[in-house]
Amino acid sequence: MSIALTADTAHGRLYWAFADCLNVTRRYLTHFLRQPVTIVWQLGFPIISVLLYGFVFGEAMKVPGGGDDGDYKQFLMPGMFVMTMAFGFMNTAMAVVTDASKGVIDRFRSMPMAPSAVAAGRGVADLVVACAELTILALTALAIGWRSSAGFTDTVLAFGLLLFLRFSLIWVGVFLGLVVPTPEAAGGLYAVAFPLTMISSVFVAPSLMPGWLAPVAAWNPVSSTGTATRELFGNPGAGGSTWVEQHAVLMAVVWPVVISLIFLPLAVRKFKQLSR
Repeated sequence: MSIALTADTAHGRLYWAFADCLNVTRRYLTHFLRQPVTIVWQLGFPIISVLLYGFVFGEAMKVPGGGDDGDYKQFLMPGMFVMTMAFGFMNTAMAVVTDASKGVIDRFRSMPMAPSAVAAGRGVADLVVACAELTILALTALAIGWRSSAGFTDTVLAFGLLLFLRFSLIWVGVFLGLVVPTPEAAGGLYAVAFPLTMISSVFVAPSLMPGWLAPVAAWNPVSSTGTATRELFGNPGAGGSTWVEQHAVLMAVVWPVVISLIFLPLAVRKFKQLSR
């Protein structure tokens, strides 16, 4: 009887953890549905960057592996996909710290709900929003002439790697949102997010950077996903002279796994510590 009771208890905890996660996810998605301008605002910078870099500076940019007539937009768009996914952790951090400052997190803590539900619900909701963002940006890319020259499977895998990077960085955002004290302080995190995407292969290949900066950019997790998606899309700029660039698809899986293993437990642990 004790074994059956333990099994029922474990089943009940798993069920309620899942149910709590769905409720939190629905709450966050409801906010996005009522305020769709939020998604438009988040996509504003990437779309403007596409127009600026693709059309204003595109003719002057050198495309690695693209020859003299290489189209910079074909090189740029996978990088813009990655940048949008990478910047997503800032939106997560801002949303979490805003909830904390308004007392929403305190209300969650006072309820008989699974401690993991807040972090998990936030992660699921952000992943759904990331799919919407990626769809809108992909349609924009198609409108300006970007194309994937790969097959259906490789194209889907490339978009899967982009979402996997976003999934891992969500936990970074949740953790930072629970650590920083105010939304104003969270805004200062952009000073970290901006170099993370700029010192990478988003806009230019690491091989075109100064010798001391190239290895830093090549080993950036953002660069691994960018190079991997270019390879899978069949766009110019894939590969490189370093080991990490030559194994970009592998590293585009390894980096998100490592990031998730570090920050997901930290985020859940930090939420539990808030009640002490």
